[in-house]
Parts: sequence; structure tokens; C-alpha cells
Amino acid sequence: MKKIRTGIVSYLNTRPLIYGLQKPPVKDSIELIEAYPARLSEMLINDEIDLGLIPVASIPKLSEYHIIGDYCIGSEGEVASVCLFSEVPVEKVTKVYLDYQSRSSVALLKWLIREYWGINPELIETTDENYRAEIKGTAAGLVIGDRALEQRKISTFIYDLGAEWRFVTGLPFVFAAWVSNKKLPDSFVEQFNNANAEGLKHIDEIIAQYPSPLYDLKKYYTFHISYHLDERKRKGMELFLSYLK
Repeated sequence: MKKIRTGIVSYLNTRPLIYGLQKPPVKDSIELIEAYPARLSEMLINDEIDLGLIPVASIPKLSEYHIIGDYCIGSEGEVASVCLFSEVPVEKVTKVYLDYQSRSSVALLKWLIREYWGINPELIETTDENYRAEIKGTAAGLVIGDRALEQRKISTFIYDLGAEWRFVTGLPFVFAAWVSNKKLPDSFVEQFNNANAEGLKHIDEIIAQYPSPLYDLKKYYTFHISYHLDERKRKGMELFLSYLK
């Protein structure tokens, strides 16, 4: 049987979900393909993968999509690793560099800029890591993933996008979900879902296996990142997608 090409992200926050995918039985059914979130979106749209942990902002670009399973990369509030960083308060920011690795976070940031903060900075697309050196003076930058945890040690002002969304809407936010571009067998979806759940039972083992000096991973995995795609997260995701239309 042809293996299901499954796109994954190598950030710290995905390790609990990937844990079970690297073990039988689901391991034998999938081919794991690694890329950053925005690239995974392109790959799913172009049918280079069958299933991926993609930014939810990319879902409307798919001609066909199916949300797979009950797990995601979400937050109930402060997410820690998706932030706008600056040396000045947000009302004094004149330009914002947008993280090239992101889709959902960029869309959320643009919405916050327009609807909540009421500022009008120049928005600058980026293509590589050089933009982080430009986060100085009145120039701010959106940084996601492990690089955001690094940036927390550098920047004076940190605007956590998960916390900002929760403050405005009262809802949790879903940054990425497992999405396929075709109908997958029900038996596989159940197996895949069980594999996702497995990692959340082994948080301490994952932390021991992949220690990081960037952040307290126990806090990150149990307080900041919320993995279960429950009804409130689905409601928050639907609201966010409605804002993109």
C-alpha cells in the first residue's frame, strides 16, 4: 500500500504530536516529510504531500480539505512562541517584518494591527533569517517557533499573539491543524489520532529526550501549547477563518 505523505514541522512544539508517529503501527503507513509551516501549506496545495500540520490560514486556499483527528497546535491564551517583538511600545512601531515561515500568525498579526491596535506600520515580507537583525528602533518583527523563544531573550517588548487573540475574542486560537487534501481511510484517521494522543502521555520522556535551553519545556507543553482540538478551539478557528474572508 502506498504510504501517506505526511508533512511535519520540526519546532519544539510539535514533538509531542510527532512522538507517536515515529512508532508502529502508524509509522508503517506514513512517510514523514519535514518543512516549516508556510512551506508545508504550499506542498499540500500542490499535492506534494497528502496530509500536513499546516497553518489554518492556508485552509481556504485548498480546493478540498479535511481536518484530520482531534489534535492541533493551539493555545488557550499566552502561547510564548508566536510574538511580535520590538524595542518600543506597539503604538510607536513604524514598520513590521513578517516571518516568512508563517501563515496563520501573519494573518492574525495583520488582523490585530488593523482591528485592535489601530496602528498603520509598513509591513515587510521576509525570505530568510536576516530580518531578525532588523528588529530594532521602531522596527518590530513577528517571529514564530523556536526562534521566538530565542528572541524572547533579546527584545524589550513582547506581544504574545495567542494572549492578544484571547483578550479580544475570549476564545482559544488554533495556529496549525492536521489537514489532508483528500479523503483518507477512516481506519487510518483513527490510527493517526491515537498516535497523536500517545505523545501527550509521554511529555516528561520527550523533554528528557530533547532538552532545550530556550525555555522551560514542561511549562511550554502543559501551559502554553494546548493540543486538543476541542469545540472551543474549533469555534475560535471558525471565527478566525471568517475574518480572513
